[in-house]
Amino acid sequence: MSEGVRLGDVAAVCRTKNAGAFRLTIDVAFEDDELYDRARRALVPDVFARLFRVPAEDVHVVGWDAARVVKATLPRWGAAGSPGDRDVYGCQQHGPLLELLI
Repeated sequence: MSEGVRLGDVAAVCRTKNAGAFRLTIDVAFEDDELYDRARRALVPDVFARLFRVPAEDVHVVGWDAARVVKATLPRWGAAGSPGDRDVYGCQQHGPLLELLI
């Protein structure tokens, strides 16, 4: 496989949702072991911090090898449902990941 494939082109699932009112969780799943391994090495707290503009120390990333899923939890920009919140369920926040090269 060539270097630098777009995450949005190779992930079977890339989704976000609320993890409570103040946190967001991101799931990225793969059908292929090689792609999962590449993503697992690439999707580190610093990457999420840069893409979602949060402190890296507030990002928690885990890999679930049996399911080929990388899961990250990070702070929301504001409480779910607060004034100005345009995504009360947190389900439309995965966009910055789609262009990421792994």
